[in-house]
Amino acid sequence: MVTQAGETDGGDWLVGNPSGLQLASALWIGSVGLLILGLQPVLLGALYTEGHVTGDELALVATAEMIAIAIGSGVVAMALSARNMRWKSVILLLLLTAANWWTAYAAGANALIGARSLAGLAEGGLVAVATELIARSRRAERIGGYFVTVQTLAQCALALTLALYVVPVAGASGGFLALGVVCLASLAVAWIVPDDYADLPKEEHFANVLTPGSIAALLSIFCYFMFFGAIWAFLEPLGAQFGIDGRTVGLMVSASLAAQVVGALTATVFEARLDYRLAITAIGAVALVCSLIFASGPGLTIFWVAALVMGFILLFIVPYQIRLAITADETRTAVLLVPAAQLFGLAIGPIAASLLIDKDFRPVPEFAAASAAASVALFGLFILVTRRRRAVA
Repeated sequence: MVTQAGETDGGDWLVGNPSGLQLASALWIGSVGLLILGLQPVLLGALYTEGHVTGDELALVATAEMIAIAIGSGVVAMALSARNMRWKSVILLLLLTAANWWTAYAAGANALIGARSLAGLAEGGLVAVATELIARSRRAERIGGYFVTVQTLAQCALALTLALYVVPVAGASGGFLALGVVCLASLAVAWIVPDDYADLPKEEHFANVLTPGSIAALLSIFCYFMFFGAIWAFLEPLGAQFGIDGRTVGLMVSASLAAQVVGALTATVFEARLDYRLAITAIGAVALVCSLIFASGPGLTIFWVAALVMGFILLFIVPYQIRLAITADETRTAVLLVPAAQLFGLAIGPIAASLLIDKDFRPVPEFAAASAAASVALFGLFILVTRRRRAVA
């Protein structure tokens, strides 16, 4: 059990003192909320293959869930207290179980959009269970690295299991039912989560993020994930335009997920050795170069390299974005909105890029390049605002 509000042991936590097992349980609960990010290609792809949705409807289902996760994570983190976290975890897991089972038996696009929107709200709440605890750590960047590592490993393992054993036998419905079973099994873990996280020393929530520094930081994170979301959603048609078949692109997607795991592990090891300003600037430049490579009509080898590099940097940057949010708002309110900024970027990126598509998919990586450049520019604005604030102080 963590200590009561306002107490601290002067060690690794600003307030409270959760055990290693309690921390691990909270990170797992948050990871359950993000499992769908790695499973969408398998489960939503099966819905499309089985004729449950058209291509346009599939995009709406995926986008609705992503936006709902972002809303759910922000609302639970900002509007609800960090009390009774075990019961909240249990309720959210049961709600997500129901949403997954509803999806398994839903008929028609509207029902699927409703089911996945409900699932997204519950998933966002589960993400907040993890981010609320991460925000209370003096080593939030490192804990954030552990979090992205756990969630990505879980996504890869479950995606492989569903793709090889469940979906071929039981179809998309079986996949969503299996996801519901994972949620039910996680109820045992929910009872290990610290029940009371203790209050962070902060004033009004929204006042802390309505500052130029916090807004610039969150918008920089948003634009970075727009870059990734745009290219990731259109990787297959983009490859087809350059003569790369769908099966090969599918292998690239799997390899990119593995690269994400490597990126998350690498960030966890090196996060204390790299200054967040250098890391974010360098990764933003790499994102820009990757986008320009995709826009240039690359051959198979270069396309492969760009896809793997893009996968690696996606999660490598997360611990440094957490440090960015902490620097922008020392009360750590902005940290609670980092997942929302990331998920909104992943959801809006494909929508915005799709508006530029006619018959040519080249505008997609061009839009991604603009998003990456905007992310770096906004980060530069954050640095200027921070320096001015320190000079005034």
